[in-house]
This record gives sequence, C-alpha cells and structure tokens, in this order.
Amino acid sequence: MIGASDIAKTRMIEAINGQPDSAVVAVMSTNEERAKHYAAENGIQHYYSSVEGLLTDPDVEVIYISTTNERHKAEVTLAAKSGKHVLCEKPLALTVPDAREMLETCRQAHVVLGTNHHLRNAVTHRALRRLIREGAIGQPLAARVFHAVYLPPRLQGWRLDKPEAGGGVILDITVHDADALHFALDDDAEEVVALSARQGLGQSGLEDAVMGAIRFRSGLLAQFHDAFTIKNARTGFEVHGSEGSLIGEDVMTQEPKGQLFLQRAEKREEVDLGEHENLYAHQVRHFNAAVKGQGTPFATGEDGVRSLAVATAVLESTKTGQRVPVRY
Repeated sequence: MIGASDIAKTRMIEAINGQPDSAVVAVMSTNEERAKHYAAENGIQHYYSSVEGLLTDPDVEVIYISTTNERHKAEVTLAAKSGKHVLCEKPLALTVPDAREMLETCRQAHVVLGTNHHLRNAVTHRALRRLIREGAIGQPLAARVFHAVYLPPRLQGWRLDKPEAGGGVILDITVHDADALHFALDDDAEEVVALSARQGLGQSGLEDAVMGAIRFRSGLLAQFHDAFTIKNARTGFEVHGSEGSLIGEDVMTQEPKGQLFLQRAEKREEVDLGEHENLYAHQVRHFNAAVKGQGTPFATGEDGVRSLAVATAVLESTKTGQRVPVRY
C-alpha cells in the first residue's frame, strides 16, 4: 500500500486480507514514524518511507494507492515501470491527459490498472444496470443522484483546504456519481452545467457543495447534488424511463446496504437483491482475477479516465458559468 490512509485502514486492508489469494505485506508513508505506527497498528510486516523502497520489496506484487490526488500519476508510473499491477484511488489524476498517460504507461508495462470506484460494486447498482439492460423501465429518460453527505471530522483535512492536492467535493464525490451513471446507464456524457458553493467547510477557494446536470448521448438528462455539508439527508440514485422508474434508496454509500424499488404505474415493488456484499471485497476479488489474466477489474483504468473527464468538466463549468463538453 502506498499511503497510510483512512480508507486503507477502514476498508481496504480487510478487503485485501479477506481474499484467499492476497494479503497486505507492506505500507509506505513519507513520514517514517507514521508508516511504522500504521504497520504495527494494522498487522503489516514491512513499512517504508519511500515509494522506491516499497517497490524493491520482493513480496510486493500489487500496489494499492490511496495518497492525495496530485501524487497518483507519479506513483502509478513508478509502480508500473517496476512491473507492479496497480489499483488506484479515484480520481486517477488531476487532469484527463495525465490519466491517459497513466493508462498508456501501464499498457506498455503490461500491468493491470484499476480504479477504486466502489459504488458500481454494490449489489444495488449492479441490479440497477441489469434491469435497465433488460428493459424493465423502457427507454431511460432521466436520472437523479443524491450524494450530499457530511464529511466526517477525521477526513476534514486536505479535501477542504488544499486545491493543489485535488481537494473539493467535485473530485471527491462527483467523480463517483459520474462512474455510477456510466455504469448503470452504459451511456456517454456529452456536456455538463453546474454551480458550486462554499457552505462552511471549504477553504482556500475549494467548493464543499455542487449541483448540476449532465446530458448523455442518448438524450437522457441526469441531475446531481453532492456536498460535504449535509448532515440529515439520505442518499439515492433514481433512473426514470418511458415505462417505469428504478428508485435506489440509501445506495450512494460505502456500506453494503440500501434498497431498490421498481415503480410501474401505481405498482411499486422492492427488487430482490439477494445478499449484500462488501463493496471493496467485490472490487478486490475482481482485481485479483484480472491480475491472473481472468477478465478485467470491475472498475478499470479507462473507467477512471471517463469519470475524471466528467468531474473536470463539472469543475470547469462551476468556474466559467458555461455549459462544458465532456472530453473523454
């Protein structure tokens, strides 16, 4: 692991160690004392204070990157050139050209690159995609994403006050919305328009709330509300079609939970989702299989480029006040 992060500690270590074919064997932080303490706290055998040191460890075959966003490109590049497969946190980079370079570097090095977009791994999102493909709601016409939450105090650091690190709600949350929409709709975004705000948490010019709309190639319109400042709202994901609607409640979350309803005319029925599965375990299982040459990561590097393209277009729209085309 490159990055002694909160998400690694609270989500990814368990997901990686829970697979029969993977285990966390080393962690790197630029602060050696932090790396040492983190390793001890989480039962990790080796710790390093440099990426180069970690990459020379013979036990390390795969890298998981969860550092601040501006570091991703350099770290993915170093890992790939060392022959290590890489699962990288979103956003892949701060710009689409940089993310495209990362894809090409991994391709040339013949290593797998995945993006840790967790939401598409949820059974709710997978069911939503399947039902849309099966025609359960006819032609999809509109979508709504409610992803306004309150950023926990333990995470209220660089996301709120470091523009140079890629902070702000758009690169943190809107990028997830974009991937969820891409996945569920199997459609391409064409243009976006958005407004952002600072509602008490964002500093140094960073936004902590955003609302906007996305036009997709099919003609579907999607609206989204993302925030770090909302304490009492539930999350949701809805897709409305010519013959019905799919309504996901409490589904834009890291937890394996939520409900999905199919509404047709006056009839509303809950979709049988089976058993909820840990989103990150599902992600790691598919990534491990891809490393072995069995399929692709559930969220690929290309998926990470596509979600970033939407998020950067939203950022540009909030700054210019104009509609902005999405450039994949």
